Amino acid sequence: MNLSSSYPTATRAASRSIELFQQSLGGLKASASRALNTVSEVEASKPKRRKKKNLFDVAHFLPNWGIGYKMCKSSWRDLSYEITKINLYKDGRHGKAWGVRYKAGLPVSDVPVKISGVNKGGWKYLKDSKKKEENSPEANQPIQS
Repeated sequence: MNLSSSYPTATRAASRSIELFQQSLGGLKASASRALNTVSEVEASKPKRRKKKNLFDVAHFLPNWGIGYKMCKSSWRDLSYEITKINLYKDGRHGKAWGVRYKAGLPVSDVPVKISGVNKGGWKYLKDSKKKEENSPEANQPIQS
């Protein structure tokens, strides 16, 4: 058996198998990129889920951190609180809050109580319950001399 004559054929076969392997990897890369494109198109068509806001995330955008405004959780039907006091932690997104409880639009008592669940999500403020000073007719009348 002559080893010198079989060596070039083995080299050609090995190089051909390497070429085929590289081509197959190239095909995998293309199919993987096509699959990623279809996944990104599906994700783009889905609406993103909003993070539910806690009481302090809602009160942050109101004047004076929402003191004097009525707020409630979105799952509550007839229960709301008029915010009277807020203690914020250093991060500004968590803390404690006190307010007057309202049921069916009428105050339950005049004494503010600590509001439970203020750090949990799902809070909203009631737009028709802005501060009484802003809506009072005496404040809107011009001063006559």
